[in-house]
This record gives sequence, structure tokens and C-alpha cells, in this order.
Amino acid sequence: MCIFTGDFQIKIDQKGRFVFPSAFLEQLEDNTLRTFVVKRDLYEKCLTVYTQSGWREKVEAIKARLNPFNRQHNSFLREFFKDTAEVELDSNNRLLVPKRLAEELSLEKDICVIGLGDKIEVWSAEVFEASRPSKDDFAAMAQEFLGNI
Repeated sequence: MCIFTGDFQIKIDQKGRFVFPSAFLEQLEDNTLRTFVVKRDLYEKCLTVYTQSGWREKVEAIKARLNPFNRQHNSFLREFFKDTAEVELDSNNRLLVPKRLAEELSLEKDICVIGLGDKIEVWSAEVFEASRPSKDDFAAMAQEFLGNI
């Protein structure tokens, strides 16, 4: 399994492409794996990027918990998969963000690409900075969530 770490300030071009960080390329289990699944995040105004194997694990976990013959479950599944696309790195290691998602998430010019273990988040630099907790708030979260470890 890939463990993506680090954060990168990157430019996105007018076509919606950005160069995939070389540090992340090195984390791939196999250099031939160049296809990813991108999804609008459920909670934040960012794009989440999964490897194919990581995405398969998420889908299997979801399928194990939900019944597609239950109307409410089916509605959730529809919404969950709606803002999802499969993308591939091009020969210059650029990832093309689907236009609709790039527009929805304000991904233009300056973006932040952040490794979060098994997934990667792609943020508008401006939106990311505005959403970050203060240093004191982060310290309080660390104490609350990690204080008993």
C-alpha cells in the first residue's frame, strides 16, 4: 500500500493539468501504475486522489456495509459515486483534473497537493489556507485526539 506524505505548492495549467509530485511517484507500488481515481471530498472543498488499489479497498468496504436494494443506501451510493472520475498520468507525469470538478473546487493557478497516507488531497491554495486551523487550535486537537496514546 502507498503511504503518501508531504505537501507541495504547484501550479495548475489552463487545461486543468498539474505535475504529479515526484515524491508521490516514488511511493507507487509499481511505476507502471499511472491510473488514479479522483473524487470530490465528502467534507472539504478539495479533490481526493486514490490509487486504483486504494479505491478498490474503499469501494469494497462501502459495498460490505450498504444494500443497493435499500432506497436510502442506493441514494447515498449514487451521490457518493457521482463526483468521481478515473484519470491517468500523461507522458509528462501530469494529472488532468476533470473540468467540472476543477471549476467546482476553484482549482486554478496555485494549488496545494497534500499526502494523507493512503490518499492525496488537491486544494485551491487560497481555500486551503482559509480552512487551516490556527496553531493553537491544532495543538488542542492534537491533545484531544492523541493525548492518550
